Amino acid sequence: MDTSKVVGEKIRSLRENKSITTKELAERSGLTVEQVERIENNVDLPSLAPLIKIARVLGVRLGTFLDDNDETGPVVCRKEEATDTISFSNNTTQSRRHMKYHSLSRSKADRHMEPFIIDVSPTEESNFILSSHEGEEFIMVLEGIMEISYGNRTYLLEEGDSIYYDSIVPHHVHAYEGQAAKILAVVYTPV
Repeated sequence: MDTSKVVGEKIRSLRENKSITTKELAERSGLTVEQVERIENNVDLPSLAPLIKIARVLGVRLGTFLDDNDETGPVVCRKEEATDTISFSNNTTQSRRHMKYHSLSRSKADRHMEPFIIDVSPTEESNFILSSHEGEEFIMVLEGIMEISYGNRTYLLEEGDSIYYDSIVPHHVHAYEGQAAKILAVVYTPV
């Protein structure tokens, strides 16, 4: 599945259904018109922070952009079903895609949490741009070592360690010293 096309099409459709112009969406989300157009035209799939801001403006939950179905009861995600990945990229400086997200609840309708298994690729990048958005995040390290930049502090998490934080504080999540890692992440965003 090409998730970037699904996300771009859903954002455009929701925006048009609510009679919101590209310019209005850009202004209200803090993005540029060019960024919104690139997202809607399937050129870019941004990081979670801009997607959350777009969801807030459109009055939908983040999962609306990723949904496949509208299951209202329990949703079971079997290991082999979590193979589709979503790569988010913050294209403000470059097209770096250092995380591959495996959605664990894509078919659950009206959810308020977004659980993912995330494969974190090694990167030599060291000047990370912190981002913020409404909501909360929970991360548990499954493999490797993660570095969480949160406000003016940095936390190192090893396998089995976890962190729960308010997403409104500027933050960045990345593998430690260019190593690969795997995490369980749950993102909550109010609608």
